[in-house]
Amino acid sequence: MQVEVVPLGAGQDVGRSCVLVTLGGKRIMFDCGIHMGYTDTRRFPDFRYISRSGRYTQAIDAVIITHFHLDHCGALPYFTEVQGYRGPVFMTYPTKALVPLMLEDFRKVVVDRLGEAEHFSATHIKSCMRKVTAVDLMQTYKVDDELEIRAYYAGHVLGAAMFYAKVGDEVFGPSVLYTGDYNMTPDRHLGAARVERCRPDVLITESTYATTIRDSKRSRERDFLQQVHECITAGGKVLIPVFALGRAQELAILIEEYWERTGLTVPVYFSAGLTSKANVYYKLLVSWTNQVVKDMHQKHNVFDFRHVQPFDRSYIEKPGPCVLFASPGMLHTGMSLDVFKQWCHVERNMVILPGYCVPGTVGNKLIAGHRGPLQIDQRCTVDVQCKVAHLSFSAHADAKGIMQMIREAAPRNVLLVHGEASKMEFLKAKIIRTLGVPCYNPANMETVAIPTGGSVRVDVSKDLVKQALQEHIRRDEDAPPAPCDSLPVEGILVAKGGTQGVGFQADLVGVAEAHTALGVQPHALTLSCRLRCCAPASFLAPKQAQGADPASKRQRKEETLSPVDEAVQNALNTVRTQMQQWFGHSVEAEQSPNTFTARSFEAKPISDIDGADIEDKASDGDTSEKPNAHVIELSCTWQYEDDPLAHRVLSMLERQIET
Repeated sequence: MQVEVVPLGAGQDVGRSCVLVTLGGKRIMFDCGIHMGYTDTRRFPDFRYISRSGRYTQAIDAVIITHFHLDHCGALPYFTEVQGYRGPVFMTYPTKALVPLMLEDFRKVVVDRLGEAEHFSATHIKSCMRKVTAVDLMQTYKVDDELEIRAYYAGHVLGAAMFYAKVGDEVFGPSVLYTGDYNMTPDRHLGAARVERCRPDVLITESTYATTIRDSKRSRERDFLQQVHECITAGGKVLIPVFALGRAQELAILIEEYWERTGLTVPVYFSAGLTSKANVYYKLLVSWTNQVVKDMHQKHNVFDFRHVQPFDRSYIEKPGPCVLFASPGMLHTGMSLDVFKQWCHVERNMVILPGYCVPGTVGNKLIAGHRGPLQIDQRCTVDVQCKVAHLSFSAHADAKGIMQMIREAAPRNVLLVHGEASKMEFLKAKIIRTLGVPCYNPANMETVAIPTGGSVRVDVSKDLVKQALQEHIRRDEDAPPAPCDSLPVEGILVAKGGTQGVGFQADLVGVAEAHTALGVQPHALTLSCRLRCCAPASFLAPKQAQGADPASKRQRKEETLSPVDEAVQNALNTVRTQMQQWFGHSVEAEQSPNTFTARSFEAKPISDIDGADIEDKASDGDTSEKPNAHVIELSCTWQYEDDPLAHRVLSMLERQIET
């Protein structure tokens, strides 16, 4: 079995997110976006790959939209109403509320202002949204009898979600986790992304900031406010291009708090229209924000701005300093570009770009350091003399956050999308080297077939876990236990409750628990052996006089070499100490005058044979034992379940006696 992934967009590229995934005979389209850097047919994903005949409803089982940004949802009405897809579409409740606003605003800008061809109409948008099924977080939704999906909080923007999809039974069905855009760091109005340890076969993750580790949010906020303050103090105007939803609210909250704290009276504007409508939804959907905003909501809604006012186009020529939040965030069209054309030639003015800008946009050129004459389009060229700052307030995960997501989800494979090719290669190598997880980064229209294997959930006996933990603790009781990511546990695997289908269960139990788990009567199996060791003469009789006659030797033997000889007891005592160091309190080793015990293992000295007897045996051809040594025999018995322990003890005893 395998999972096939084909990026129709965002493969080694940022923009036009659209990833086609086939698993278990089901085909899912994750996101359906447009590319902000193109105005021709490359703006949309190439849907012909799905079906040359246009039978998209039969070719796709579900379309899932992760959030309302146009590079993730902008092509949806074109796909459903123009191309004719009639199947199910899923997104969260906030995304369903905000997507129509984004689509209609985009349509107006492209058609009414820029005069481009209309790819979809306002009627198409309304008809498209009627096909959408809204889902809540952590809600498992059955698309059909085999395919199920579940949404996780992504943090990126209001309503953004990561989607987990699984086909077939609970145990062996293939699965995929598609992140869309996400943020592992909480900000002023949204929380951090959260996901269960769902262990998908494939994790498809964005990699926008694959090689970036951002500095602290507090220092970025301080730099942002300082540059804004310096510009308006000098009489300049500050243009902050933002997408109408997300960073606009984040930075507006920051400005609002700073103005409140410092008593500044310089006007702060939002470009009118879309943002004001979006703020209404932000006020209604407080439950999707972070805990700080929820707690404050009882006293004051943070989206009720006192210092931020609607912006009118006539204010562009208005003299005096001001701060303007205008969309879109990449300066490729719309109000932000119109204002930039009028303000960019004044040196005291400033443009602060707080997010990522795709190649080909004006914003990207400014970040790259372009100054002086800049061609906007075939009809317009401007002279850029204003100050430009790029302060990353992007709500995308950085390299550290992506690695954290991989660790939390624990996937078997990782596939990178929504990033630049060179940066993807760097992160791919790091994932393979650091985490040991296979990683892929296909280009657009490139198919990747990833083999998958079924997994089995195993419930481990508490006694086995306790025993494994005790054995893991360091031998030195004064030292703290060594941390570990995994712990080997030995036991008997008992499968029950089905075969390879729904309801399959397996338990890992100890030998003593196996009969209970299997529902059978226990049978005791006792093993035994005689341990015959050749000990040096100094071991049993270190003080024996050299050259003594045989009679005196036999007398000393009768006096000192009894079955409970002190030297043997010392050896057994040493083994008992080693046992405690090896096994800790999980094995209680005891020693009495005649018996050494550890669990069911027992060892009793039988007799010893002096060197004279050994010499006789050597003359008969038995050369395994050396003259001038003693042979010590121990009778050992143990139960079968303690067989590994018994072999460990026998090895210890043999080393102690023979050395």
